[in-house]
Amino acid sequence: MKTAIVILNWNGKKLLEKFIPSVITNSKLDNVSIYVADNASTDNSINFLKKNYPEVNIIKNKQNGGFAKGYNIALEQVKEDILCLLNSDVEVTKNWLTPILDTFKKESNTAIIQPKILDFKNKNKFEYAGAGGGFVDKYGYPYCRGRLFNNIENDNNQFNDTTSIFWASGACFFIRNTVYKNLKGFDNQYFAHQEEIDLCWRVQNLGYDIKYIGASTVFHVGGATLKESSPQKTFLNFRNSLFTLVKNLPSKRIIGIIFIRLVLDGVAGIKFLAEFRPKHTWAIIKAHFSFYFYLPQILKKRKALTQKENYYTHKSIVWSHFVQGIKKYNDL
Repeated sequence: MKTAIVILNWNGKKLLEKFIPSVITNSKLDNVSIYVADNASTDNSINFLKKNYPEVNIIKNKQNGGFAKGYNIALEQVKEDILCLLNSDVEVTKNWLTPILDTFKKESNTAIIQPKILDFKNKNKFEYAGAGGGFVDKYGYPYCRGRLFNNIENDNNQFNDTTSIFWASGACFFIRNTVYKNLKGFDNQYFAHQEEIDLCWRVQNLGYDIKYIGASTVFHVGGATLKESSPQKTFLNFRNSLFTLVKNLPSKRIIGIIFIRLVLDGVAGIKFLAEFRPKHTWAIIKAHFSFYFYLPQILKKRKALTQKENYYTHKSIVWSHFVQGIKKYNDL
């Protein structure tokens, strides 16, 4: 079973300088290859790699298609059995691959795996993007073990287990190549953000399992390519979440859930105004217009997919966190 670690890069020479040494040093196993898929960078990323790390395979994309399209184009050229999609701002640790690859060998129905993701800047804390494995509530809001909205838990070994999850983080995302190609990868319309949740949902609707393995640890900077405070990030998250719901919700729930989400998005927009962040309110408005514009295309995609009833384990993470004041996953 061969494995490809594929790092998507866009003008990220500084990140490659900082983080690719850990990937090379800690990934020296038989049948493991390292790729950098470059999204038409204009900095000196490629020359830096050729000069300093000739063992790294380079894939050159002709345009910056973001996370989704960038990986889709690059992975057409990657033939290994297991794909590890790794952010360029991730530090990996010794033996990080072993428990994950062992699980793929033992469990033929496990299609996607995520390791424990901690904060590179504060290594005793979980990191926002994935933490201890992700879930969605009834209304499609994503949350993680170790992270409820912006409340981040300390890592006290509470999630050192191996368990089934609903979605794995795109920051460090392992998937069987056959499953990725069968589902035609990420949805290019997403550009970035939430595309991994959509793909995980589609994978589970086909009956595959998704696992979190706490015996493997990586450290993620987070927000290195698009800052948390960016209105563009707000736009993509709100719009793409609606895309995901329309594509994957069971038929009897879709109208009611989408209506409630649109209302709650309006509440979020008012909250941004009250916080004197009008650019984010405008980002939500633009997200809704973009959603309506692309809705016919999304509905067409839905017809080609399978939807299943059981997708959530918690009714409303918004209610639990903001009304009941619950801050930790294990208190849900």
